[in-house]
Amino acid sequence: MKLDRTKELIHCSINEAEPYEALAHVLESAIELVLIPDNDFCWSSWDDSEEATKEIQKLLNMVKLYALPERIEIAVLFAITGPLQEVSLSSGWAEPFFKVAEKYDQVEKLLWPNS
Repeated sequence: MKLDRTKELIHCSINEAEPYEALAHVLESAIELVLIPDNDFCWSSWDDSEEATKEIQKLLNMVKLYALPERIEIAVLFAITGPLQEVSLSSGWAEPFFKVAEKYDQVEKLLWPNS
């Protein structure tokens, strides 16, 4: 698996002029990560990669239409002990997760400045 969107996200800066596109990039990266073969979902709220992808894709579709989901719907994905972190820890990609979560934090401040 190449993880192209994730590598690009981690190694580039967020385009603050396009926060919706930046959030879409973060969510695309999250989808790439949950689709890594042999991920362990036992500690997450998801049963498997299909369920995780479906939830994240729903949010991504909204963002691509410039419809902003409730902040909590996305924030919980990237939270400490949230489902993405749980999968990352049990699957061996905790460091990339933390870097993607940092990018989410940057975007969150742009889209929900008073949160």
